[in-house]
Amino acid sequence: MKPIRATESVVFGMENRAAERYSSRMSIPVLQNVVDGRSVASRSDEAIDLIDPATEEVYARAPISTPEEIDEAYRAADRAFQHWGRTAPSERQLALFRLADALADRADEFADLESQDTGKPRASLVADEIDQSVDQLRFFAGAARDLNGRSAGEYLAGHTSYVRREPIGVIGQVTPWNYPLNMAIWKIAPAIAAGNTVVLKPSDTTPLSTLRLAELAAEFLPAGVLNVVTGDRTTGAALLQHPTPQMVAITGSVRAGMEVARSAASDLKRVHLELGGKAPALVFADADPEKVAEGLVLAGYFNGGQDCTAATRVIVHESIHDEVVAALAARARSHGRTGAPHEEGILYGALNNAAQLERVSGVVDRLPSHAEIVTGGRRQGEKGYFFEATIVTGMRQDDEAVQEEIFGPVLTVQTFRDEAEALAMANGVKYALAASVWTNDHARAMRLSRDLDFGCVWVNTHIPFVSDMPHGGFKHSGYGKDLSHYGFEDYTRIKHVMTFLGE
Repeated sequence: MKPIRATESVVFGMENRAAERYSSRMSIPVLQNVVDGRSVASRSDEAIDLIDPATEEVYARAPISTPEEIDEAYRAADRAFQHWGRTAPSERQLALFRLADALADRADEFADLESQDTGKPRASLVADEIDQSVDQLRFFAGAARDLNGRSAGEYLAGHTSYVRREPIGVIGQVTPWNYPLNMAIWKIAPAIAAGNTVVLKPSDTTPLSTLRLAELAAEFLPAGVLNVVTGDRTTGAALLQHPTPQMVAITGSVRAGMEVARSAASDLKRVHLELGGKAPALVFADADPEKVAEGLVLAGYFNGGQDCTAATRVIVHESIHDEVVAALAARARSHGRTGAPHEEGILYGALNNAAQLERVSGVVDRLPSHAEIVTGGRRQGEKGYFFEATIVTGMRQDDEAVQEEIFGPVLTVQTFRDEAEALAMANGVKYALAASVWTNDHARAMRLSRDLDFGCVWVNTHIPFVSDMPHGGFKHSGYGKDLSHYGFEDYTRIKHVMTFLGE
C-alpha cells in the first residue's frame, strides 16, 4: 500500500498553521473535519494518533473536536435542513445516485483508506465492502421516491384524512471501527434520502474513509447536509447529548447504547441502536460437517470475527460433534489465515486496535479448565494486532466466552441432545441479533426460524445480507433497523392531516 500523503485530500490539513499544534512531526498528516460543505481545520489542542493495526505505526492524527466545533456542525445541519427537508424526493435521489457513482469510480482509493485504517486484506475490500456501499447508496436513492402513507379517505363522516411521512430533522450519528465506510453509509444514506441532515462522528481509530466520503458528498449535496467531526468517546457523547438533533443513532457496544438511551430519554430524542451480537449456529445431525465447516469458518472469521452477526457459538448435536469439530479445525487451519493487508491467501487481517487484541486475548486466557483449545488461541507475531483463528470445545452455557461478545476470531462449541435443548441454548444469552440453523429438515428449519429470538435467522448459511432486507436485533442487540425500507422508515415521522369538508 502506498503511504497516505497530506496532499492527496483536503481532509489532511498540513498547509495551515493550526496543524503544528497537533504534532511536532510534520511528516504525520493531521485530519480535518468536514462541516458545512468544507474541510476545516480543528481548533482543538488535542488529537488522537491513528495506528496501523498491521504495523503499530502512527500514520495520521485526528483532532478531538471541541464542543464549539460540534455546535458549529449542528448549526450547519440545522440551516441545511430548512431547505433539504423540503426538496423533492427526485432531487435527493439524484444526489445519492451521483454520490454512489463517484464512490464506485474511486473504489480503489477508498479501499486503500479502509485497509490503512482497519488492517483488512486489501485484495478483497472492493468486492466485499466498497461495492456493497455503492449498492446501499443506490438502494436508498431509490427509496427516496417511495415514501408511502395511508391512502386519503373519509374515516369520519364529513372529514378527509391522509398521512404524511416526513423527515425528522437533524440527526446525530456515531459509527464503529469494524466497517467504517459501510456503517457510515448505513447511517447516512437513509437519513439523507428521507430529507434529514446529519452530524456524524466516526470511530476514533478509523475516520479516514468517512471523512473522504463527506468530502466527496460535498460535490453533490448542499452545504451542511452531511457534516463529519472526529474525536474520542467524549466527543461522541457530546454529539449525542447535544440539544439540536431530534434523533440519535449509534452502532456500537451495549454499554455505549445504554448510555445513549439514558441520555436521549432526558430530552425525548428518538433513538436507533445497533449493538452487539452473539450469534449461534445450530448444527443438527443431518447436516453435512464439511459444508458446515466451510460456511462457519467464513462466517466466524471474516473480518477477524469483528462483526456483530459473526457466527461465534457453534451448537452441535452430540452425535456429530467430533466430525464437525474436526472439519472446523481443518478448515480453520487451511482457510482461516490472518496476515498483513497485502499478504496473499489470508481471510482476515489484524484486529483493529491494541485494546481489542487485549480483550480477545483476555477471554481466551480466562477460559475455564473444562474448555479445550483445539486450534489457535494465541497472538500471531510480535508486531501488529494479529490473533489466530481459534476453536474452543467443551464449553458450558454460563461460561464467559459463551455469554459475552468476544468480537474476535474465536468459535466456541457446545453440544445438545434434542431440538428443545438447542433452542434454549441459542436463546440463552442477552444478545438477539443473528442466528443460523443447519439442517435438511424443512419443518425443523421453519420451527426454529419462528422460535429463535433473533432479528435475522439464516438457514444452511450464515452472514450474507442484502440492501433490500432489514438488519437489526432484539434484547441487548438494540432496536431499530438498518438497510431495507424498514431502515428508511426509521428516519421518518408520521403526521395525520384531517380536513373538514364543510358538509
